[in-house]
Amino acid sequence: MLNTLRPRRSVLYMPGSNARALEKGRTLPADCLILDLEDAVAPDAKETARGRIRDSLRDGGYGRRELIVRVNGLDTAWGRDDITAAADSGADAILLPKVESADAVRQAVAALDDSGAPEGLALWCMMETPRGMLHAEEIASASPRVEALVMGTSDLAKDLQAAHTRERLPMITSLGLCLLAARAAGIAILDGVYLDLADDEGFEYSCRQGKELGFDGKTLIHPKTIEAANRIFAPSEEEVAWSRTIIEAHAEADREGKGVVVVDGKLIENLHVEGARRLVAMAQAIEKAAGK
Repeated sequence: MLNTLRPRRSVLYMPGSNARALEKGRTLPADCLILDLEDAVAPDAKETARGRIRDSLRDGGYGRRELIVRVNGLDTAWGRDDITAAADSGADAILLPKVESADAVRQAVAALDDSGAPEGLALWCMMETPRGMLHAEEIASASPRVEALVMGTSDLAKDLQAAHTRERLPMITSLGLCLLAARAAGIAILDGVYLDLADDEGFEYSCRQGKELGFDGKTLIHPKTIEAANRIFAPSEEEVAWSRTIIEAHAEADREGKGVVVVDGKLIENLHVEGARRLVAMAQAIEKAAGK
């Protein structure tokens, strides 16, 4: 497991074939950018997009943003060359589409190793098929390079032959399986995209639901949604203040040899303190990423 305690509230897909989008990405307030070689790029533009992404990454200028290259699958004509190009591009991670088994992860890791990828180059896995859901645990734990699971809820809804409803009840089991797998493996997990760009209220509802379920952030398809994702997935000032309060109260009780800690009528246990410490650390990481 690589570094997972970093802001991933907003994770924006950007088509690798669009030079203007790659340039604009340097100024957007997204925590992460997924530079896409797969779904967002037509077959006859794959090689051009690969070169554009590689050049953009080498030129730099993306600040503290986490940079991920979504490659084509290894079963396509472009996948292996995508991995080779991304291996020494300076990206933080590659995103492998439609992962359905631990063996698929191992094949991608082998391709990275063969390409001379640095140990710090992480592998993110798209979870977007029923078979992937059933093998989530083995996928999440398949390699130390695996750092995040990314939900592909659009393809998943299609394959499940399920309605893509506001509450996403048809997908709750799938979301839960992947959340369990990610947390058991100690890696990050990101929620799927929201497709209706005209429905701002629905997007915010989706973000709130994702945060409540336990996701670290939201994958996005348009820059206009970055602000809401950043706001909703960030710890609030009230949450940070409460966390600091219970951390200090617990520490003081330890110093005084007290076995029970009660703050504002609420019993505070070690599990609450652990969660509070993680929340404060995330708030600090967000401030650092913003240059505050």
